[in-house]
Amino acid sequence: MTENKPILSIETSESLCSTAVYFSDAKYFQSIIKDKLSHAEKLMDSVDYSLKISGMDIGEVDTIAVSAGPGSFTGLRIGMSAAKGLALGSGLPIIAVPTFEAMALQISETLQEGSEFIIANKVNSEEIYYACFKVIANKAIFVDELKVIKKSDFQTKSGTLVFGNIFWGDSTGKKINWNVTAPDAVYVAKWAKIFGQELATRDFDYLEPDYHKNFVIKVQKHA
Repeated sequence: MTENKPILSIETSESLCSTAVYFSDAKYFQSIIKDKLSHAEKLMDSVDYSLKISGMDIGEVDTIAVSAGPGSFTGLRIGMSAAKGLALGSGLPIIAVPTFEAMALQISETLQEGSEFIIANKVNSEEIYYACFKVIANKAIFVDELKVIKKSDFQTKSGTLVFGNIFWGDSTGKKINWNVTAPDAVYVAKWAKIFGQELATRDFDYLEPDYHKNFVIKVQKHA
C-alpha cells in the first residue's frame, strides 16, 4: 500500500450502509446510512459522497476494502458487487475484510487490556454467528473461532460483554442488547491497512462473500 494514498472502504453486512475514504485515524471521511433495505439504492451515492467530501477521485485511491462477511447474504452481495465494479473500472485491487474481525478491532479500542467479549449476530430465527475475543496487547485475539451455532446453545460467562443483534436474558431475566452489529467502514479500512496488505488482489473471479453458511433459496409452496 502507498502511505499517502487512502483506502476506499465499503460496509453493507448489516443494517448500516457505510463507506469511507481512510488515510489514517487522524484523517478520514465517512458516510453512514442506516436503512437495511436501501443498500442497493444508496451505496454508490454513499461512495460518491465520501469521495467528494474527501476531495479525492477514485483514481487517487490506493485500494478498495470491502466487508466480506459473515452477515446479511443480500447486503454482502451488494457490497462485493459494488467493490468489483469500482475496482474493474479504476484498475484498483480489492481487500476482502473479515467482518467480525473488523468489528472486533473497533470494539477492542474501547475496552481495557484483558477484556473478553462476544460478537453474536443472527443468521436466522434458530442460528447465530458467534465468536469470542480477548483484548491482548491492544489487539482483538480469538478465544473461540467464528462459527454458526444454534441460538438455544448460546451461553456466556457472567460479566462478558456481548455485541450484536441478538437478544437474550441474563440471570435476572433482563433483556440485553449491545447495538453494535457491524463495523463502521472506517474500521473496515483500518483492518485492511493493518492486517490486509497480503490479501490485496486483482483476481476477482473467485472473490466472493464469506457467508460462513450455505446460501439456501427458499421456495414457496403453493396449494
